[in-house]
Amino acid sequence: MTGKIIGIIILVTALLAGGGMYYLQVYHFYETVEPTGAQDVQLTSLETGEPEPLAHEGFRAIDAASSPIRYRACFTTQARPAMLSQTFEPYPEAEPLVAPSWFECFDAEALGAALEEGRARAFLGHKNLRYGIDRVVAVTREGRGYVWHQINRCGEVVFDGRPAPADCPEPPEGYQ
Repeated sequence: MTGKIIGIIILVTALLAGGGMYYLQVYHFYETVEPTGAQDVQLTSLETGEPEPLAHEGFRAIDAASSPIRYRACFTTQARPAMLSQTFEPYPEAEPLVAPSWFECFDAEALGAALEEGRARAFLGHKNLRYGIDRVVAVTREGRGYVWHQINRCGEVVFDGRPAPADCPEPPEGYQ
């Protein structure tokens, strides 16, 4: 009889712990990002190499302090990818990261398919927003826009504990 009670206690504890972890990962750490205006969506200029604001509407974003790659945002714009590609730096290695299911405007799988099929283009929003993390902006032909943070090549190497490649900036103290 005591074996059954201990088994039930272990099972209930495991279910509570699992449910708690799920809640923390999917809901608790995320916060809504309040729009600040023109600075919410920026693309890096081919000419200057500096981020420039992109006119947009309907900006919605979430972020979490627990990880630098949890940022996700959605917006609409009158600008189209073909026009933007003449002025702003492309981001060919863009891989949209999955957002929590409750943040319905950001569908990483659909966006990834649109990027692969050429129905959307990705641009560099801000390089090394934080060391090894780029802000990526993608815009579809219909004018829907998406923003996320992605680990760049330098970050992948340094975050794995290896020395930064020669063409990468020196990582801040404590990364190696």
